[in-house]
Parts: sequence; structure tokens; C-alpha cells
Amino acid sequence: MGALDLFIASSIPVLKVLLITALGSYLALDHVNILGEDARKHINNLVFYVFNPALVASNLANTITYESMLKLWFMPFNVLITFLVGSILGWIVVQFTRPPSHLRGLIVGCCAAGNLGNMPLIIIPAVCKEKGSPFGSPDTCQTYGLAYASLSMAVGAIYLWSYVYNIVRASSTGISRESRTIDEPFSKSVADGSISGTGSCSEPLLSSKEFLTPADQLALPCTISEVKGSYSMKQQVKLFFAKINLKSMFAPSTIGALAGFIIGLVPLFRKSMIGDSAPLRVIQDSASLIGDGAIPTVTLVVGGNLLRGLRGSGIQKSIVFGIVVARYVALPLVGIVIVKGAVRFGFVCSDDLLYQFILLLQFAMPPAMNIGTITQLFGAGESECSVIMLWTYALASVSITLWSTFFLWLVS
Repeated sequence: MGALDLFIASSIPVLKVLLITALGSYLALDHVNILGEDARKHINNLVFYVFNPALVASNLANTITYESMLKLWFMPFNVLITFLVGSILGWIVVQFTRPPSHLRGLIVGCCAAGNLGNMPLIIIPAVCKEKGSPFGSPDTCQTYGLAYASLSMAVGAIYLWSYVYNIVRASSTGISRESRTIDEPFSKSVADGSISGTGSCSEPLLSSKEFLTPADQLALPCTISEVKGSYSMKQQVKLFFAKINLKSMFAPSTIGALAGFIIGLVPLFRKSMIGDSAPLRVIQDSASLIGDGAIPTVTLVVGGNLLRGLRGSGIQKSIVFGIVVARYVALPLVGIVIVKGAVRFGFVCSDDLLYQFILLLQFAMPPAMNIGTITQLFGAGESECSVIMLWTYALASVSITLWSTFFLWLVS
């Protein structure tokens, strides 16, 4: 497969995404107003509660088996590595750019969470159908490719809605502001003189001064200061964990992933719902029919959100630049080292070129589209997210094409 063929095979799926995104931007124009702001919010809720769970569950149930899970055990670790390395890179971007506190979670989330579902589901079938593909016959390639992409989407959804969701949520609701609010009564009592660094303690706080030695009484102000510091730190820790919404671990997409795993891995459920002769196949067919609308719907909404990015939001250019460098330069380079190391040490089969390609591709994806959904759910950082998505997806047409071409050459 020549360099030109590799480049064409890589660029076709990206062009598909760009065309659908452009259509979404057109529908969001003021004089068209089909995908206005209210419409996008309602559609985001529909995607969150219906389309994404159906897509994850139906694809996993149809393609994941016990045998394939034994073969693909490294993929969840690979996705976890993309999130961990991306989070570190995002933290570095935050340290250099010093953004407002409500954007820190968005920046880390954009660096950590890649589009591990929609993009691979579009890219892999397109690459398989291209002439001269290194992955064998198109039918076999597409069958295995969908299984790999479905597992990638499911694992990515679990990490996204349990990790990135909580990071953006905690950042959006302002932990530090609430910490100050809780500390106010303590500070007020200090100011009123009831607890003073230079005076004596009030009786309710320490009612038995006679049990203190003179040295202890002299050291009392320092002790009070230490108690206050300990109190404040404990409250901040409690507030941080209070912001971690454990219920989001069971977000609709996560529940869909669990349902897909159960149906695919348990023989009784699989025989009942999967296959042309399965008695309950109508359930799987219905879920698949609903899930098929997820990818074009999310892509259209992203196109509508990108229109806001064109109008600007005042976001620092250094933030966008940092995210682009993290996702399109640093992360893919780390991915090459990780995947090649996994092949070398026998964690990944060296003969399965398609599997290696998808593992590499997971490190080069643009930020997850559902980050836009998360920001709209909390109503914070929406315009900034639109600008980030605008530039990252505009540059993705070049980045994914080049990296895909290089990855195809690398594995073949």
C-alpha cells in the first residue's frame, strides 16, 4: 500500500465528519435556526439519555464475546493510559496558562478524553473498504474493526462519565467558593474576638483553663491557629469528595456499556437476543436502530456548537494552543512508545495489525464530543468549549490524516 493510498484511506473518514459538522453549523445559523441553542440543549439531553446508551449497548452486545475479551484485555488499560497521560498534559497546560478556575476542569478533560467512539466507528469501516488496505478482506476487517471500536467506545464512555464528568462538574460548581463560605463563621468569630490569636478562648471552646499550665496558656493562640488550619483543611477535603458525584459512575452510557457486556458475555442472554433466530432479537434490533442515530446527531450538534466558536469567547489563545499540542503532538508520541512496548513484551499480538492500529489511533483522537454535552449540562464553559472544539476539530482534519497515515505505515 503506497503512501498516496495510505493518505487517501486516512482522509476519507475525516472528510465525512467535516461534511456532517459543516451541515450542523449551517443548521445553527440565525436565519436557519433549526439547531438553535435551545434545540441543541434538548438534543444533548436526548443523546445523553437515549442515543449514546443504545449505541454502546447494541454494539457491545453484538460484537463482544468471552473469547474476544480475552484477546482484547489490553485495550481498557490502553484507554486508561490515554486518560492518565492526557490528564498530566492538561495539568501542565493549566500551570502554564493560569486559566480561570471554572475552566481548569474543561482543559484537563479536553486533554484527557479523546473521541474514542464516534471517530473510530467512522474511520475503521472507511479504512477497511479502501483499496489496498493492510487489514485483509473488507468484510473481515469491518467485523473485527467494529468489535474493537465498540469496546473502545464503551471503555471510553465509562472513563468519560466517571472521571471527566466529575472533573468538569467540580470545576464548574466552584469548590473554593463553597470552602470560603463554610469557613466564614469561623473567621467571623475570630474577628468578633470570641476566638482571638492574642486573647483568651471562649468558655464553650475550652472551659477548663485551670487544667492548663502557664506554658500551655501562653501557647494557646498557636494551638487555636493549628486547630483552625486543620478544620479548614478537613472541610476542603470533605467538600472535594462531596463534589465527586458517585452517581455519575452509573450514567446512562455507563449503564449501557454494562448491559452490552452482560448480554455479549453471558451465553444465555446472547442466544436470547443476538442473531437472526434469537427469540428476543427485536430488543437488540430496536436498540441498534436508536443507537445508529447517535453519531450523526452528536456530529451535527458539534457543528452547531462550533458556530459559537467562530464568534469567539475571549478564551486565551495559549489554552487552545496547549490543548492542541497536548492532544496532537505529545499524546500520539507517547502512544507509539506504549503500543510498541506492549507488542514487544507480548501484551498485544504482533500479527493483529488492525488491533495495533486502533490502539495507536486512540492516542491521536480529538477531544471527546460529549465534553460539549457535559459543559451544557452544567451551563459553564460552553462558549470556551465551543472555541476549543472549533480549533481542535478543524486541525483534526490534518492531524488525524497524518497520524493515521503514519500508523498504517508503522503497523504494516
